[in-house]
Amino acid sequence: MNKISAFSPSFAQGLLKAMVPAALLLAGCGGSSDDTATAGTAGTAPPPAATVPAANPTAPANPAPAANPANPAGADTRLQDSLVFTLDQSTLPFGPLAGAAVETDRWAGVLNGSGYRIEVPRNWNGRLVMYAHGYEGLDPGLKVSDIPIRRHLIENGYAWAASTFSKNGYDVRAGVEDTNALALAFTTIAAQNNRALPAPSRIYIVGASMGGHVAAAAVERETQATARNKVAYNGVVSMCGVVGDTELFNYANAYQLAAQYIAGQPAASFPVTDFDSKEDDIKKELWLLYPSILTDKGRQLRSAFINLTGGPRPVAEDSFKLKPLQEGVWRRFGDNGTLEGVLNKNVVDTRGFVYQLDDDPAQSAAEQAMNASILRVTPAPDANPLRADGLRWVPKVNGQFSVPVVTIHGLGDLFVPFSMQQIYKRRAQTNGSDQWLVQRAIRAPGHCDFTNAEQVEAFQAMVNWEQTGVKPAGDDVLTPAVVANPAYGCTFTRNAAGADDSTAIDVSRRLMPSCP
Repeated sequence: MNKISAFSPSFAQGLLKAMVPAALLLAGCGGSSDDTATAGTAGTAPPPAATVPAANPTAPANPAPAANPANPAGADTRLQDSLVFTLDQSTLPFGPLAGAAVETDRWAGVLNGSGYRIEVPRNWNGRLVMYAHGYEGLDPGLKVSDIPIRRHLIENGYAWAASTFSKNGYDVRAGVEDTNALALAFTTIAAQNNRALPAPSRIYIVGASMGGHVAAAAVERETQATARNKVAYNGVVSMCGVVGDTELFNYANAYQLAAQYIAGQPAASFPVTDFDSKEDDIKKELWLLYPSILTDKGRQLRSAFINLTGGPRPVAEDSFKLKPLQEGVWRRFGDNGTLEGVLNKNVVDTRGFVYQLDDDPAQSAAEQAMNASILRVTPAPDANPLRADGLRWVPKVNGQFSVPVVTIHGLGDLFVPFSMQQIYKRRAQTNGSDQWLVQRAIRAPGHCDFTNAEQVEAFQAMVNWEQTGVKPAGDDVLTPAVVANPAYGCTFTRNAAGADDSTAIDVSRRLMPSCP
C-alpha cells in the first residue's frame, strides 16, 4: 500500500530502534520541563477567590446543572483521594529561552498544592495563555511542563502560565480547577513579584492529550456552571486531546476485547483479570513479528483497529506497525473501568461498537458472529455523575460551548485516536456548537508528535478568529470518503522541522507516506 507496508524484518527492527520509544506517546503529551537556567523568582501566592471570573464580557450566562443529590460532598470515596503526590519545588524555577529575542519576567511557585510557572514579556500585549499538560500516570512526583509554543508566545507579547496540577493520574477535574485557579491568581502573583499588571484582556487555554481534555472541558457549559474556580476563557486550542472524554477508555477496552476474540482467547468477563498471562499467546496468533508482520488474524485486527479509531485514513496502517506506538496501547489493557481509581465504579461501555474484520462495511458472516458473541462491557449507571462539590470526577466534553475552539489531531495516533475528533464534532453538531469548532488533521504517526509550526498555526488561527470573527479553515472529519482520501491531512501538515522540534519528530515524519 505504501512504503511502510513492505518492511523486511531487518528493516523493521532498524526502524523501531530509530523511532522515538514509548516516550513519544507520553512525554509528547506534556511539552518540555527542561530548564535552560536556574534563574527566575519563586513565590507562593494565596488562594484566589473562587467566585471571581476572568474578563470575557461576551460570554453568555449558562444555567447550572442540578447536582446529583446522591453524591454530596464527602459522601463517597475513591482510590485517587488516598494517593499522595509530592512536589519538588527546586524543579520549578526556569531560565530564559535560548535564542529568544525578548526580555521576560519568569515566576515560579506553589498555589494550593500545585506548582506553577509563569512568563510575562516586558512588552506584554495584555493576553494570557494557560497551558494544560498531558497525562503523567501515577507517578507520585508532580511536574510542570512549559508550553510547546513558548517562543512564539513570548516573542509576540503573550504571557503564559502552566500548573503541575495538584494530582497526577487521569484527574481532569484537578487539571481544570488548578489551571483556573492559576489564571485567577495571575495578577496577584505578578504583584508579589513587584510587577503591577492589569487583569488580562483575553485568556486562552491550550492543552495536549489529557490537557486537551482539560482545555475542551474548561469552556463547556457544565464546567462553567459547576467549577469551583470559574474562568470564562476566550478561546481554546486542544491538541491530540481526549475530546470524547470517557469514550477513550471505551475504545481501549474494545480494542483489547477484539484482540482477544480474534486470537481465539475471548474474554469471558470484565474486568479481564488474566490478560497478562495470555498476552504472549495472543500476540503470537496475530503477528509473525510483533507488530510489523501480521498473520491473517492480525490483518483482521488491523481492520478492527482502523474502524474503531476513525475509519480508513492515511498513516493509520503505518502507525499500527510501529512497536513504540502499538505497545503504548497494549500497556493500557487490563483496565477495570475506574481510570486507575479516579472513579469508584466502572465507566467503560463497549455496547455500541460494531466490529469490522475487513475493508467492506457490509457485515460478513464472521463479523456478524463476532458482534453477536464478543463480550460487551456495561457501565455502572452512576459511574461519573454530577456532584454537589464541584465538577464531575471526569469532566464531560458535551459539545456545549460558545467560544472559538481549534483542534489538531494526528491521523496515526493509537493512544488517543482520531475518532475522538469525530465524537466531538457529532456532539457539537447535536448541541448547535459546531459553528465554534474547527478541526485539523495532521499526518503524524504518534501521539502529540506535532511540529512547532503546526501548533503555532493552530494557535494563531484560534486567536485571529476570536479577534476578527472570521472562522478559519479546517478539515471535514466525518465524511468517510474524505477521510480515506490519500491526500487527507495534507492541508495543515507541516513536516519541516524547526529549531524547537525534536529529532524524533523529524525522523518519524520522514518515514510517513508523502502527500500525493
